[in-house]
Amino acid sequence: MKKIVVGSRRSELALTQANQFLDTVKAAYPDVEIEIKEIVTKGDKILDVQLSKVGGKGLFIKEIEQALLDGEIDIAIHSMKDVPSELHEDLTIACVPPREDMRDAFVSTDHVLFKDLPAGSVVGTSSLRRKAQLLGLRDDIEVKWIRGNINTRLGKMRDGEYGAIILAAAGIKRMGWEDIVTEYFSPEEFIPAVAQGALGVEVRKENRELLDMLKTLENAEDRTCVTAERTFLNRMDGSCHVPIGGYATFEDEELYLTGLIMDNEGTVKYVVKKSHDNPVELGNIVADEMEKIGAKALLDEINDEA
Repeated sequence: MKKIVVGSRRSELALTQANQFLDTVKAAYPDVEIEIKEIVTKGDKILDVQLSKVGGKGLFIKEIEQALLDGEIDIAIHSMKDVPSELHEDLTIACVPPREDMRDAFVSTDHVLFKDLPAGSVVGTSSLRRKAQLLGLRDDIEVKWIRGNINTRLGKMRDGEYGAIILAAAGIKRMGWEDIVTEYFSPEEFIPAVAQGALGVEVRKENRELLDMLKTLENAEDRTCVTAERTFLNRMDGSCHVPIGGYATFEDEELYLTGLIMDNEGTVKYVVKKSHDNPVELGNIVADEMEKIGAKALLDEINDEA
């Protein structure tokens, strides 16, 4: 293979993380020529409406996947948390590179800690999962939705519209902007989005040469964790209307998955943690337990009202 055309969102973060992965491709396969095709997605165009009100999952990848299906690009690089649980039948995730930090980061004016925010402070996020957990931890703050890239959100905070914002640690670290972070929430305290911090490298199933090549760049442990998380999300039918999260880790060489489901106000919270050596089985086990304790009924209720 002499040339690969790679599709990526046009945002600064998307291009940065794509290029970071492509550096590893070039190091392993120096003879391959790489071209990046920047693609603007629906999610990039609609910035004045909450994600949950304009379709949620797939908003940041549909146009890129279509370019892949049409043969305009050979590889699509996504933030894995943006990828729906079920892919087009002709496409597959060929590679999950080493995962970046899965945690959520708290960024505040004057670096005030979350516990020290004055009552009534406004915290910005576009995520229902983050909103529910914030309100669950502190019911004396106000959570308002915020859209835009990291710089746009930081600008709104500096202008006084928000006292703090919540961002994915992975994006901040990939950009090299760790100095803006006030503190990181531990995943046990503040459960991340499914596959947060992971990239997914998508190709056409028919492209065996690329599949074999990309497989050599995969992180098997991170693939296993992401598989468990995405299985749980798929089983729970986690839509953009639902506060749902989950993360898998290896502890003493055992695979664990922690799943989270909440109501939108942060007053009802279900957390299940289980272990199993098969990631698909594990995702289903956590989903089964969620159904037993009533979390699936809550999800169905929220989806029906959406």
